Amino acid sequence: MSDSFSARGTLDVGSQSYEMYRLSALENDYQVSRLPYSMKILLENLLRNENGKDVTADDIKAVAQWNAKAEQTQEIAFTPSRVILQDFTGVPAIVDLAAMRDAMQALGGDPDKINPLSPAELVIDHSVMVDHFASDDALDLNAKIEFDRNKERYAFLRWGQGAFSNFKVVPPDTGIVHQVNLEYLARVIFDRDGVAYPDTVVGTDSHTTMINGVGVLGWGVGGIEAEAAMLGQPITMLIPQVVGFKLTGKLPEGTTATDLVLTVTEMLRAKGVVGKFVEFFGDGLAELPLADRATIANMAPEYGATCGIFPIDGETIRYLELTGRDADQIARIEAYAREQGMWRVDGEPDPEYSDMLELDMSTVQPSLAGPKRPQDRVLLKDMGTLYQKEVGKFVDEREAKSGEVARLEGEGGGGVAVGSDTKPGEAQVSYNGEEFALKDGAVVIAAITSCTNTSNPAVLIAAGLLARNARQRGLVVKPWVKTSLAPGSKVVTDYLIKAGLMDDLEALGFHVVGYGCTTCIGNSGPLPEEISRAINDHDLVATSVLSGNRNFEGRVHSDVRMNFLASPPLVVAYALAGTVINSLTDAPLGQDADGKDVFLKDVWPSQKEIQALIGSSLSSEMFKSSYGSVFEGDARWKGMDTPEGNRFDWQDDSTYVQNPPYFVDMAKQAGDINPISGARCLALLGDSITTDHISPAGNIAADSPAGQYLQSRGVKPVDFNSYGSRRGNHEVMMRGTFANIRLRNQLAPGTEGGWTRFQPDDEEMTIYDAAMKYQDNGTPLVVLAGKEYGTGSSRDWAAKGTQLLGVKAVIAQSFERIHRSNLVGFGVLPLCFKDGEDIESLGLTGKETFDIKGLEEGVKTVTIEATANDGTTTRFEAKVRIDTPKEWDYYRNGGILHYVLRELATAA
Repeated sequence: MSDSFSARGTLDVGSQSYEMYRLSALENDYQVSRLPYSMKILLENLLRNENGKDVTADDIKAVAQWNAKAEQTQEIAFTPSRVILQDFTGVPAIVDLAAMRDAMQALGGDPDKINPLSPAELVIDHSVMVDHFASDDALDLNAKIEFDRNKERYAFLRWGQGAFSNFKVVPPDTGIVHQVNLEYLARVIFDRDGVAYPDTVVGTDSHTTMINGVGVLGWGVGGIEAEAAMLGQPITMLIPQVVGFKLTGKLPEGTTATDLVLTVTEMLRAKGVVGKFVEFFGDGLAELPLADRATIANMAPEYGATCGIFPIDGETIRYLELTGRDADQIARIEAYAREQGMWRVDGEPDPEYSDMLELDMSTVQPSLAGPKRPQDRVLLKDMGTLYQKEVGKFVDEREAKSGEVARLEGEGGGGVAVGSDTKPGEAQVSYNGEEFALKDGAVVIAAITSCTNTSNPAVLIAAGLLARNARQRGLVVKPWVKTSLAPGSKVVTDYLIKAGLMDDLEALGFHVVGYGCTTCIGNSGPLPEEISRAINDHDLVATSVLSGNRNFEGRVHSDVRMNFLASPPLVVAYALAGTVINSLTDAPLGQDADGKDVFLKDVWPSQKEIQALIGSSLSSEMFKSSYGSVFEGDARWKGMDTPEGNRFDWQDDSTYVQNPPYFVDMAKQAGDINPISGARCLALLGDSITTDHISPAGNIAADSPAGQYLQSRGVKPVDFNSYGSRRGNHEVMMRGTFANIRLRNQLAPGTEGGWTRFQPDDEEMTIYDAAMKYQDNGTPLVVLAGKEYGTGSSRDWAAKGTQLLGVKAVIAQSFERIHRSNLVGFGVLPLCFKDGEDIESLGLTGKETFDIKGLEEGVKTVTIEATANDGTTTRFEAKVRIDTPKEWDYYRNGGILHYVLRELATAA
């Protein structure tokens, strides 16, 4: 490694001596002390990895003399210290590595070169589903079902743990990846081979940013980019702009960190921070516990930023001590941060930022977000008004359907009138020994879920105290509500039990259902049959309230039309109320034994109560005990049969793990960039198309292409599991691409789900069937879309499935950061309409043929000719969103994995 700036030196901490790369070596020439915390981390990363090729002295100078106000155009190579994965995205990543070993063998190279060079840790948290709830044995029953469903996947991961070095797996039923990362895996300051340096991480989940709360720079990337990072490839990125977010004051009584993060998310979405770093600063940080910081950092994808980072300070050290980190490690972290100017103190001068926002936390009010986007905050007091506004369109649709049924009956067309024996928007239900009316606005799912909130003792203790207070007043959860508690680590259960609150939560049906993401990622499990039937037979507008970070339509449950994000205590409150039609600031939660109304204010705990219980119930020993054997797993995990060998023995009859076709007939050298001509539009889509729309993670419908495939392989619908759990099988996933039940393809008006119209015949069929028919004809495909295409999870299958269907380009108004990168990383061309132009303004119908002219390496724009069936042509320019020279290398090779494979195969 080079050291052009003589930055290499030593750091003495107690009796230990470490090599380090001092930022102060650049202070005289560049005044690096003015840089934001996050830029200092990037600068150190370049100093330490300077090699004259990937990182040059000019790259280091560009960061050191960073101009906060300038539009950044220079590319740098960032080398993360480690990679973290969860199982939904981690299984396909390890599948790809296994397939690359086979491909390396076929290319005449050494398969063992396909191996993680830096620590890679995978936490199994995305597979457990809420099949059982509100019972003492729900946890054990759900874990048993999870193992039965996923034994092939889990055995494959255990094989990977043995076959690849630097790769560890945290077994299922341990916790949520980001909470485990925060509470245990994060090093904050690494010590590797005697060198001290900042812990940096990329992860295959967009909420990797949660680790920013403890001062670790990290963000979510696609699985394919993570695989390249594991194999030693730096991540190319433009030097970022950094938006400073100044926090002052402190949260008022009656509010939570959830209310704060929803406020921050709304503000930053309005500001526009996509592709930028966000850094929190100001004396208000002294009033913000680290768990609250982690909550804010977690939702960086929701406010659109690459990261949302906090600097290291005394609160960081307090948290590391609480979570049982080693004393020598903690001493190293503090000494290093102080030496490098990365230590925050009150009253220090503000760093230079590209832009700034400010929030006085004393102005935060109780809030939720919804009904279908996390940035759409609504004050608790305004929930009733919002519901009335949002429900109207659903009621109109229902009335239109009802009118059509009545018309058919009048014409002798048959059919059954909707709601013939009840009022519209209401159904009489008999369930679990009770009779009740299920109405529009009913909360059918109330879930305390997600790393965003279950990592935060304050909001969980608050939920438990609210449950205790409600129980003492004789309140009960409404019979139609499916309740669940899914902690992010076992420490949560320990302190709730010690606080004496678990009994109160369980009395209201909030039993632990699993240690995983559950409802937040769509693993909410089935609703009781009677509830589901009533919703569907009467077309009711059912709702959910969850302490999660995502509430996109179709994500939480197929029967639920509105989803609201809320703090854990508000989740309990809405379970008691059973409806969102009223504002809980005014309407009672229920009645006590004397028939007296009980309001939210009557059961809401005080900050003093919450903090007192945290102090008496949470200890360092809990973390040490919980994480002491974190990689061992339970008897189910230890008892699995596990394949052996350094290359995986693929089984043709497996419906979970298959050798993907990405490298079939791959040449050792990349060819020229292929032209795109005569393309047809597979889907014409609107704004805010999420990766959930493109590649759903939830249930597989029996009559869908994926469901039909599984049944043809002897899998019964009851054993389908989810799309997320089947990501190791490309046959399932390509059939599931664009199969979200809420997707509306404007090429097939009047449909919902994965439908399109095959051109030029204009025949309606599934998107998968159409794609296969186009492939048989040798016809390339494009997708047309609006703004914010690909928002949501960093789901590599949203790019992989798109490519496998034959899509060569996506033309949209704008892209979410990670999905754009994923498309490039899998050889799909991302193009943007010019400002002021879109599908509608250009008069595009999606029935044209598309020719993309002028596509050559390095171009900024291309010309697109869209030719209608009558021969008329619409010409327009589109911006090429391949943003860096390295991305052009990836695209020319057909994707990042192909690039890495060729590089390794040809290396001496």
